[in-house]
Amino acid sequence: MSDVNANGLGPSGVFLGTFTPRLDDKGRLILPAKFRGGLATGLVATRGLDRCIFLFPLESFTAVHDRLKRAPLENKTARDYLRNFLGHASDDIPDKQGRILLTAPLRKYAGIDRDVAVVGMGSRVEIWDAQTWERYLEAGEDDYAATAAEVFESM
Repeated sequence: MSDVNANGLGPSGVFLGTFTPRLDDKGRLILPAKFRGGLATGLVATRGLDRCIFLFPLESFTAVHDRLKRAPLENKTARDYLRNFLGHASDDIPDKQGRILLTAPLRKYAGIDRDVAVVGMGSRVEIWDAQTWERYLEAGEDDYAATAAEVFESM
């Protein structure tokens, strides 16, 4: 039995875990081996929320885009969001070493210099500046249990 499903992900079929690689001098990130299969055929990197970078497998990005393109053109809030989300997006295919280039505008947005946290978020991957990620975790620790009740109630 294989450890990899049809999408190239592990047995769970989702991106899970946190990894702490470093960017090289050219702004390239070596993807964690565990995530490479799910991103091997292509990915889209774009501005995430909370000052991180979202990485979507091409198929997942297409689904998100299909939802976003239904937003009315007359809605300024929707236009503003789309400009940030799509205007800063870049597509890529990892090289043979599993590296991708994080563009300078995306690195600047996320405050990423060298040390990063690569976090599996189910259908996507988030890339954070490592120190920002640690501060985020520390700040949210007290609210974790309370938030769980709110999140599960909304489902």
